[in-house]
Amino acid sequence: MSLSDEELDRYARHIVLRDVGGPGQMKIRAAKMLVIGAGGIGSPAIQYLAAAGVGALTIVDDDVVSLSNLQRQVLFTTEDVGGSKAELAAKQVRAINPNVSVTAVNERISSENAPDLLRNMDVVLDGSDNFKTRLAVADAANAARVPLVSAAIGQFHGQLGTFRGWEADKPCYRCFVGDAHDAEDCDNCADLGVLGAMVGMMGSMAAMEALRVVTGFGSDQAGKLHVIDGLDLTMRAIRLPKDPACSTCSVTAD
Repeated sequence: MSLSDEELDRYARHIVLRDVGGPGQMKIRAAKMLVIGAGGIGSPAIQYLAAAGVGALTIVDDDVVSLSNLQRQVLFTTEDVGGSKAELAAKQVRAINPNVSVTAVNERISSENAPDLLRNMDVVLDGSDNFKTRLAVADAANAARVPLVSAAIGQFHGQLGTFRGWEADKPCYRCFVGDAHDAEDCDNCADLGVLGAMVGMMGSMAAMEALRVVTGFGSDQAGKLHVIDGLDLTMRAIRLPKDPACSTCSVTAD
């Protein structure tokens, strides 16, 4: 199936890119993506994925909008306070691009429901804010062989990685963090703060990586951790090793 005249006009700036073109835009249109969290990272990621014409977006978030969210969660307005993040995000997607099929899941993802939510997905983008959720998503993504784009933020710093741990030479997310947990005295953005624009940068970069996964433009970033320092505006890439004793991917690697 070819792109319609309306789609050719809407996505013209993608189509003229040599490394995307019409074939790449068709891949974007055919893609099914799962976004975990419609918060600071999820907000810009959802906007850019919708604008890019991703065929189907599923947004998972059980939270409601609070006034303190508005400094960084750019999907929402003052009038949205108290409303479901997933439902409001889906409404915004429909307004941005009616070509995108969007589903709101107003519940928390866990090890129990993650396999069903990941079924038939091409990419999962995780912008959640705790290790319990991140590890549940990562384990399910590895089991389902769905590429995971993971972004995290703290104050003026961000991290971004793409994980395909079922491949023999690629680490999974648990290879990176191990059996991490959220300590009772763990610092969070409510205590330490976070720069809204920095969160936006990480969400935008996560969207770019999700689009890279489905189109294949540029070089493969799987197995690298990109560390961004907003104070100095520097970025470095770290090659992550695969853990041969990893409880998630050591038994599933090809």
